[in-house]
Amino acid sequence: MKKWMNGLSRLGLFPKLFLVMVISIILVSVLILWTTIHMSTNLFTETFSITNSKVLSQIKTNFESFNDAIAAVSNNVSQSGAIRGYLSEGEGDSLTMAKSYYNMRESMDRIQSITESYEVGITISGINGRTYSTDRSHLKMSVEELKELPITIEAVDTPNRLIFDDYRTDTDVGTQQMISATKALTDRTQSRIYGTLYVTMRENVFRQFYSSFTSRGNDVVILNEGGEIVSSNREEWIGTKQLDLLSYARQMSIKSSNGINAKVMEQDSVVLSEYLPFYRFYIINVVDKDLAMGQLLDMKTIALICAAIVAGALVLVFLITNQITKSLRRLVKQMSNITKSDLDNYIPVSGSYESRQLGHAYNYMLDELHDYVDQLVLTQREQRNAELAALQSQINPHFLYNTLASVKVLVQQGNKDRAAETINALIALLQNTISDVSETVMVEQEVENLKNYVFINHVRYGGRIKAAFYVAPDCNHYHVPKLVIQPFIENAFFHAFNRKETGTIHVLVSRAGESLICEIMDNGDGIEGFSMGESLPNPKNNRQLFSGIGIRNVHDRIELLYGAPYGVTIMSTPGEGTRVTVTLPLITS
Repeated sequence: MKKWMNGLSRLGLFPKLFLVMVISIILVSVLILWTTIHMSTNLFTETFSITNSKVLSQIKTNFESFNDAIAAVSNNVSQSGAIRGYLSEGEGDSLTMAKSYYNMRESMDRIQSITESYEVGITISGINGRTYSTDRSHLKMSVEELKELPITIEAVDTPNRLIFDDYRTDTDVGTQQMISATKALTDRTQSRIYGTLYVTMRENVFRQFYSSFTSRGNDVVILNEGGEIVSSNREEWIGTKQLDLLSYARQMSIKSSNGINAKVMEQDSVVLSEYLPFYRFYIINVVDKDLAMGQLLDMKTIALICAAIVAGALVLVFLITNQITKSLRRLVKQMSNITKSDLDNYIPVSGSYESRQLGHAYNYMLDELHDYVDQLVLTQREQRNAELAALQSQINPHFLYNTLASVKVLVQQGNKDRAAETINALIALLQNTISDVSETVMVEQEVENLKNYVFINHVRYGGRIKAAFYVAPDCNHYHVPKLVIQPFIENAFFHAFNRKETGTIHVLVSRAGESLICEIMDNGDGIEGFSMGESLPNPKNNRQLFSGIGIRNVHDRIELLYGAPYGVTIMSTPGEGTRVTVTLPLITS
């Protein structure tokens, strides 16, 4: 606590005032909201438990009435001799069969009247392969398919029970969820099963038993004992398995709980449940707490109250701080209008004593920064000129001596034309090199200088190392700094072919986006363990280089001229060769 208080005492005026304002507004708003929501939640939970328990009881009564109607249908079908004869007797003459069908049809019409208030289909199937349905759209299956249904198998295994279950069937409008009550028809005199009764109802009709009790955020789910939702006013939930919901339902049926707070379908909910023993279904009422509370609470009124409190607090803070910080705020506004790179935009000095002192100090700081930046720019410019001059001074005079000695030998041998070509190449090379190194030359001219350098080396050392140049036609007019490619040609000549007797150096110039790419590749010895910043191995003989400019010098020079995105990268594989890539900006003049 002491450490926190010390940190607070070191804050300036603005942070302190801002902190007081935020804490005051948050505390008042949170306190009102928490009190309102807490009281409303308690009231909602108590009211909900009482009201929805009665709703579930009413829904349960509706289902029990439907179950009574189905039980009456089952009893009447079981007691009908006409139906039993139709489903169990064998084939006879057409008159007998017609009479049997007529008697069965009369019985079915009479039985169907029991469920006239419900939109159901009654289907009977006999052991002799005969079937009859009051609505064929409910159960479009053959006798063999009916026998394979799980509900049929279960009904045969427990012939004294009415089995409720769900299934899906194809209709003219697509696949529909169906609810079925199945009962095995037993001949008590002979103790044998002669058929099966199916009373079927579409799920959207079954839903009408409870749909009038649902609303937005107040949903009803019919769950079987396997945890699958067989019916719900939320159609997207039908057919999904909800084992957590099943666990809550079982828990409430054992403990007779009035409700459980739980997370259902990723939403905070209150869950109530009733068990239907005849159906072996659970009626579950799921209430979305957020939606229910939104309907219960008048959020508009609460928002207006909070807004009024916040507005009052803001007005109070504004009136208090306005006079205290008026001059300081004006100074801050003036400072904020100054851009990051504009050191000449001085602020006018006005306001209170403190503000005037700050203004004078700020303007004085701008003067000092301006002088410092000017001095720094001048120092960097001088440093760059010194570095470029140092690069220029590195041209080795021994290269000139040895080249002239080679010309002397050619003259003595009588090869005057070759000697003249060598002198012309040397003159052209020196003319384009010993001038100001900071200047740039076109790619076409730089390549010509490289060819002269290669020609002189062939005169001095022979033609065991070839050189090939490939320049994209759209790159000849771009400019490059002098002596930016020559050092890599030089290194390749005198370091890349110590083990190999012959080889080739390729120079490629191309454009990639907004960059000029110069690549120097050789198929020589490669470099063992080389990385930027390391020096190349020394040559084994006494040959003199032209400039001796190192790789690091070239890389630093490019970075100094054009910035970090540009420079030199090297890839080398021992025994296969080396690739040097020089990346430059597109310079047209």
